[in-house]
Amino acid sequence: MDELTQNYLDYLIIEKGLSDNSLVSYSSDLAKFITFLEKNRIHDLNDVDTTVILAWLIDLAKKGLSAKSRARHIITIRGLYKFLIAEKKIIKSPVKDVDIPKIGLALPKIMSIQEVEDLLDAPDIRKPKGMRNSAMMEIMYGAGLRVSELISLRLQDINLDSNFVRVMGKGSKERIVPIGSKARTITLKWIKEGRPFQLKKISSAYLFVARAGKPMTRQSFWKIIKKYGLAANMSKNITPHTLRHSFATHLLEGGADLRSVQTMLGHSDISTTQIYTHISKDYLIKMHQKYHPRS
Repeated sequence: MDELTQNYLDYLIIEKGLSDNSLVSYSSDLAKFITFLEKNRIHDLNDVDTTVILAWLIDLAKKGLSAKSRARHIITIRGLYKFLIAEKKIIKSPVKDVDIPKIGLALPKIMSIQEVEDLLDAPDIRKPKGMRNSAMMEIMYGAGLRVSELISLRLQDINLDSNFVRVMGKGSKERIVPIGSKARTITLKWIKEGRPFQLKKISSAYLFVARAGKPMTRQSFWKIIKKYGLAANMSKNITPHTLRHSFATHLLEGGADLRSVQTMLGHSDISTTQIYTHISKDYLIKMHQKYHPRS
C-alpha cells in the first residue's frame, strides 16, 4: 500500500503540480488512511469497501476533525482510487458513492508571459539534450498538453508541415492541437540533429527519448522543469502543469473563446475549463484599472 500511495503522490507532484503545502496535506491524509486500514488488518487497497470508508469517516469525526477536514480526506482518497484505477492497479473505487460537501475550487497557479519566455529560453539548444528539453517545453506550452500526453508522443503524432500535434488524451480521446512556429523550429532541430545523437542507432517510436530510446518519465520531465526554473531565477513553484495552466490562461487573455480552449485542452466538460475565466477576469480588471480613465 505504501508503494501505491507513493506513486499517487508522485503523480500529484508531476502531473497535477501540487504545491508543497498541498502535498503535505495529501501525505498526511493518506498516512492516516493507511494507518486506519492496518489497525483493522486490511493490507490491500482492493479489500476496502464502502463500509470500511464509512467506518474511517466515523473514526475521523471521533478524533475531532471538522466537516471540511473530513471532506478533504474523502477527496484525497477518491483521487487515490481514481488514479489507481487509471493505472490498472485497482478494480473499483469504494469512495465513488460517498457524498462530499461542495468545496470551492482553487485557482491554478500560472506564469506571466515574460516568465514563460524566460523558462523556455533557459535550455542550451546547442546540445542534444537542450534541444530535446526545449522542444518538450515549447510543445507543452504551445499545445497545452498534460505531461503524460507529452511523454507519450510518438514521431508519427507530430506534423511539422501543417504545424499540429495529435494527442491521445484521457479516456483514449484523440485531439488535434496546433503548435506555434517556435515549437516547430526547435522540434525540427531536435528530430534532425539531437534525436539521432541521443538514440545512437537505437530504434524508437517515441518523439522524445531518454536513455536507450525509452520515453521520458514524468519524474524526469518534472526535474527538467525545476532545473530550468532555477536557471531562469523563478521565485514561484514551477511544475509541468503550470505550463498547461499558463497556456489556457494566456489564450483567454488574448481573446480566445472558451470552447476553443476547451477543445485544445481536451476537457470533456466545459465547466472544467471555466476555472480559467476567473483568472482572466482578474486580468481584465487589472487592465481596466490601469488603462481606463475613469477607473
